[in-house]
Amino acid sequence: MSDEIVFYTNPMSRGRIARWMLEEVGRPYRTEVIQYGPQMKGEEYRRINPMGKVPSLIHGGVVVTEVAAICAHLADAFPDAGLAPAPGDPARGAFYRWLFFGAGPLEAAVTNRSLGVEVPEDRRGMVGYGSYEDVLDTLEQALARDFLAGDRFSAADVYLGSQLQWGLRFGTIETRPVFERYAERLSARPAAIRAKELDDALIPPQA
Repeated sequence: MSDEIVFYTNPMSRGRIARWMLEEVGRPYRTEVIQYGPQMKGEEYRRINPMGKVPSLIHGGVVVTEVAAICAHLADAFPDAGLAPAPGDPARGAFYRWLFFGAGPLEAAVTNRSLGVEVPEDRRGMVGYGSYEDVLDTLEQALARDFLAGDRFSAADVYLGSQLQWGLRFGTIETRPVFERYAERLSARPAAIRAKELDDALIPPQA
């Protein structure tokens, strides 16, 4: 089975997070840009991702979708990159915790807030994130340290840090000093800079 990595993305999508993760891993990969509209929703691409969404990854013949899953898969597939605590390391629990916090409570809370969906206080027990304020307060506490999982940068920082950067840029996450410091520190990583340059170069000028 081939170990080739094929990356399906669009430069104006969550694929930017997966691109950063790929650059952190540092292994060769092939990029396939999928355009919004008929191509992304077409039969050919839906054979890879039935959701008709990007990004998707094919690695060794295995399809991986959902950005948090792509980040976790690459971290485990290439342990030499040091992007996940090893099994048995106490920091492994925090690694999973914050990956899934980003994929669950953070994304849901920010999306609902952006859509004007307000959960009544007496119904907060029905939703996984409780309230937007609780999510941001929890994240602020987590970022009192430099990294989310132990004392070193990991795929959890790629995933959740990307969401935070995006939210601060577009105003969907309120500005707090700890968020700004964390986002600025991550954006200075060489792999993050390379990934941004690669994706920006794919955006048509009119966009």
